[in-house]
Amino acid sequence: MPDMISLSLPDGSIQKHPKGITPLEFASSIGAGLAKASYAALVNGKLTDLRAPILEDAQIEIVTQKHDLAGEVVRHSAEHIMADAVSRLWPKVQIDVGRTDHSEKFQYDFKMERNFTPEDLEKIQETMDQILASKVPFEREVVSREKAIELFSSMGQELKVSRIKDIPEDQDITLYRHGDFVDLCRGPHVQHAGQIGALMLLDSSSSYWRGDESNIALQRIYGTAFLSKKDLKEYVQHLEETKKRDHRRLGKQLDLFSISEDVGPGLVLWHPKGALVRHLIEDFWKKKHLQAGYEFVNSPHVARRHLWDTSGHTGFYDENMFRPMEVEDQAYQLKPMNCPFHIQIYKSKLRSYRDFPLRYAELGTVYRYERSGVLHGLMRVRGFTQDDAHLFVAPQQLREEIEKVLEFVLSIFKAFAFEEFEFYLSTRPEKSVGSDENWDIATKALKGALEAKNLKYIEDPGEGVFYGPKIDIKIQDSIGRKWQCSTIQADFSLPERFELDYVSSDGSRQTPIMLHRALLGSIERFFGILVEHYEGAFPLWLSPVQMKVLPITDAQLDYAKEVQGQLIEQGFRVELDDRSEKLGYKVREAQLEKIPYVLVIGAQEQEAQELAIRKRGGEKLPNMKLGAFIEQALSEVKLHS
Repeated sequence: MPDMISLSLPDGSIQKHPKGITPLEFASSIGAGLAKASYAALVNGKLTDLRAPILEDAQIEIVTQKHDLAGEVVRHSAEHIMADAVSRLWPKVQIDVGRTDHSEKFQYDFKMERNFTPEDLEKIQETMDQILASKVPFEREVVSREKAIELFSSMGQELKVSRIKDIPEDQDITLYRHGDFVDLCRGPHVQHAGQIGALMLLDSSSSYWRGDESNIALQRIYGTAFLSKKDLKEYVQHLEETKKRDHRRLGKQLDLFSISEDVGPGLVLWHPKGALVRHLIEDFWKKKHLQAGYEFVNSPHVARRHLWDTSGHTGFYDENMFRPMEVEDQAYQLKPMNCPFHIQIYKSKLRSYRDFPLRYAELGTVYRYERSGVLHGLMRVRGFTQDDAHLFVAPQQLREEIEKVLEFVLSIFKAFAFEEFEFYLSTRPEKSVGSDENWDIATKALKGALEAKNLKYIEDPGEGVFYGPKIDIKIQDSIGRKWQCSTIQADFSLPERFELDYVSSDGSRQTPIMLHRALLGSIERFFGILVEHYEGAFPLWLSPVQMKVLPITDAQLDYAKEVQGQLIEQGFRVELDDRSEKLGYKVREAQLEKIPYVLVIGAQEQEAQELAIRKRGGEKLPNMKLGAFIEQALSEVKLHS
C-alpha cells in the first residue's frame, strides 16, 4: 500500500491521498468539472503548479478563475507564449528570463542583434494569438542539472546555461514545455493555452544582462494577459488613466522636479514648486511626530563601513550599497539606511527603563545602488529621504507600541485622502539571524497588535527581513492601485549585535527590543504616489500655488494687489497674473497649472468689493466678499490638514 498523506481543505475537512498526488489529480478526485476549471493550487499557502507532486501533509486550495491569483498564473503562462512567438520569428534569438511579479504584467529579455520595432511587436502579437487558438497544453518536467545544461547548450541558449549555474544544488530544476518550445522555469502554469483568455503586448525597451549596465545589452518586451477579453478591455482603460496620471509627465507639466543625466540617474532635482510641496509634507510629518511623542535626530551621510559590518547589512545588502570610499586608510560608506546611527545615539549614555519607550525619528537621506534598468522617476531612485524611526522598548511594551504605530500610520495616511489599506505579516526568511525564541516573540507581538486593532491581514511566509518579522502596509490610491509604503519591523538582533542595554526596574542590565518603522517609505516615492493619486491636483493645503488673482483690465490692478496682499497675510500662497492676455487664456492656463482657486476681478467685482470665484474643475461659485472667502478657505485648509 502506498504511503498516505493528509490534505486539509479550505472547509476544514481532511482527506487521505497517496503521497506524490498532484493538485490536478486531487481536483479530479473531487470532480471532473473542478479539474477542468483549475489553473493552479495553493499548497501550504504557496502558489503551486497543478502537475507538481505533493510529498507531505499539507493544506490545499484549488485556484480556479474566480480566485484572485488565477490572473498571475495566466500572465506567467502568457510570458512563455511570448518567448515561443519570438523564437519562432527569430530562431537564433537567445532568451534570458521573465518577470517574478505577475500581478499586472509579464516580460522577457532577449539577446537580439537589433531593437524590436513596433512592426515586430505586431508580428509577435499575431503569432501569440495563433498559439492561443491552438490550446496547446503545458507540461512540467523535473530534470537533472546535467541534462538541463546539455539541453540548453544544444539549443545555443548560453544565457540559460549561465542561469542554471545560479540554481542552488539542493533545488529541483524544472522545465516547462508547450509544443516545441521549452524553457527553464519554476512555474506554475495553466493547463493549456486556451485558459489564457486574452493577451496584449504593451511596449519594448532596452535592458542589461542581470540588470547590470556593465553587461551586454538585451531587449525587453512587456505584455499583459487576462482570463477574458472584458478584463483586458478594463485593464486597457485603467492603463490609459494611469498614463494620464504619470508623475513624470505631470512633474514636468507642473514644474515640480527633474532628473538630470549630468547629475546622475536616480538623483532628483527639486524645483521650487515641488520643493514647496515636499516642505509642506515634511512640516506636517514633523508636527504629527512631535504630538505622538517622537524625538528628532539627525545623522551624517557617510560613516565608517564597519557599522554596517556589525549590523549585518553588508552581508545581506552589499550589492545594493554604493562602493566604499577610502579616507585616511579607513573604509567609509554612503549610508544605505539610518539604523546604525540611531543605535549610536542610543549608546551615547546609559539608558534606564524609565526612558522607554524611546522614539527617534529622522528624515534621513540614504543612498542605494539601484540598477539603471529599474530606475523609474521618483518611484525608484538612488538617493532618497526615508521618513525613518527607531523605537527602543522593553519586552512588556512591545505589543502596545506596535499598536500605537499602527494607529499613527493610519491617521497620517487619512490626512492625504487614503482610506483603503492592506496589511501583510511577513515571517522569518531562510537567510536570517537570531534565535527561534526571539523570532517567535516578535512575530506574536506583531500578529497580536494587528488582531487587537481588528485589522485583517495576509500572512506572507518567509518575507521578513534578515533580523526580524515585519508588518507591511499597502495603501490604495484613487484609481485602485496598491502601493507598499509603511513597514514596522521587530528586531532583537541589532540590539544584541551592538551590545545595547538598559537598567531594568530590578537594577539588572537587559537588552532592549528595537522597532524599525518607515511610514511614508520615502519622501520621493510618496511624492510620486501623491501626484498620481491627485492627478497633480493637490488639495488646497498642499498646493504650491493655492490661488491666482486675475484682474480683467489694468483698472482693477490696484484692487487685485490689495486682494493678493490680504490673502498672503492670512498665510495663503497667491500669484497675481497681470499680463495683458485675454481672460479666457489666463483662466485656461491656471486650470492647466491645477490651481485650486482662480479669483477674477472685473469692474463689477471692484465696485462691489467682491471676487468672482472659479474652482479648479471649472465650477463657478457665487460672488463673495474677500473676508467670507478667506474664512471658507481657512476652514478648507484646516479640515484637510
